[in-house]
Amino acid sequence: MTPRAGLLMEEGRLTLAVVSAGGNLECLALDPTDNPGAQLAGELDRRGFKRGRLRVGLDRNLVVVKELEMPRAGGASFGQMVRFELELYVPFEPEHMASDWSVNPGKANGPLRVLVGACESRTLNQALRLLSEAQRRPRAVSVACHDLRTLLLRTVEPKRAVWAHRHDGRTDLVFLGRGLVRSSRSVPAETPQELVREIQRTLLLLQWRDCQALWISGDETERFLSAPALFDLGFAVSEPPYAPEIQAIVENVPETERGTALLALAVALGSSHPRINLLPRALRPRRASRGQLVTAVMVGLTLLLGMGLLGAQVYQRNRYVQSLSQEIRRLDPEVKAVERLAAEVAQKKKLVSALESVEAKSLRALPFLRDLTDLLPQDAWLQALTMEPQGVELIGQAGAASQLIQPLENSPWLERVEFTSPVTRTQGKEQFRMRASWERR
Repeated sequence: MTPRAGLLMEEGRLTLAVVSAGGNLECLALDPTDNPGAQLAGELDRRGFKRGRLRVGLDRNLVVVKELEMPRAGGASFGQMVRFELELYVPFEPEHMASDWSVNPGKANGPLRVLVGACESRTLNQALRLLSEAQRRPRAVSVACHDLRTLLLRTVEPKRAVWAHRHDGRTDLVFLGRGLVRSSRSVPAETPQELVREIQRTLLLLQWRDCQALWISGDETERFLSAPALFDLGFAVSEPPYAPEIQAIVENVPETERGTALLALAVALGSSHPRINLLPRALRPRRASRGQLVTAVMVGLTLLLGMGLLGAQVYQRNRYVQSLSQEIRRLDPEVKAVERLAAEVAQKKKLVSALESVEAKSLRALPFLRDLTDLLPQDAWLQALTMEPQGVELIGQAGAASQLIQPLENSPWLERVEFTSPVTRTQGKEQFRMRASWERR
């Protein structure tokens, strides 16, 4: 096992987890009031952990996690729409918020379900300052209970499962669908009956009717596993199906310490690129894109094949290889010219196809956009504009959204202008979404 380390941040408590190459787990409590940065650096150095980056996991109580339903809208404005919706649920000022989001898998023709997470900027800054004092760089800042997925087998059998992890007198509920974290909650469930009620409430909100398993871990596992109330849920109740190497670590952790220890272990073993990563993008480790990886593999394969070919033929066909290389170099400019010409032809075909499509649908985009610019007042602007054969949808902000309907109705382009969602006020503007039909001619 690769040595790993992670820092679990809770309200008023810091726990460092270090996993050695032999699979031994050490959990160390740091005093947050006594120079915790120096403590962190000292503990890591004493255990030979010389890595420059360290994962940080935030306790679920420090993070707001929601699953939002969003319309299927592309472009850079989608991230702004997600943040705008998230601002309605956070209990702190939006300008003091650090957030991230990830799209949950779902039906292609249904609304997008987006998993979002947010914490106060001061919480994130506290974590970054602590790592800076310890002379470490952050690898990721995740939601600690979401990292519990790392402790399971790579392929999880149940299609949908609920993981109830108990620690410090409360329970973190993690909802897994097809092996991915779909949502989470932190509930003050002290008894099995209270836990059952909280799980049933959340399943209704998620619209899950086919949950197959409930996993119990952390503090008081045996008390909850043996409670008859849990079996009223109607699905299998057991401990989580840990990976074999994780099971060995869990068995060596005292039962009274498993709640915090398992969370810290999950943070240490978590991915460098979790689905909800509150670390600013500028500070995240660089990640090669799929195209770059494919290019690197292709370059490596090409080099290996070339070296093998040259090694097999260098003694027998040296002159032939030299002449062939010269011919390739001679034809290379012509090949590149042909490739450039093919690329230009493909681009022009796409342009012609797009123009024909627009003409066939009779959507005169440019004249409409020019007139729309004149119709909108100076204090109004659009975040998104969707043009279809049936009509047009506008999303944006204005000083007074209701005053937009009359000029749009009077235009030679549109009729039946109406709002499709309630108008909301944010940052001195009214956020609106409206739709109109094309005027019949």
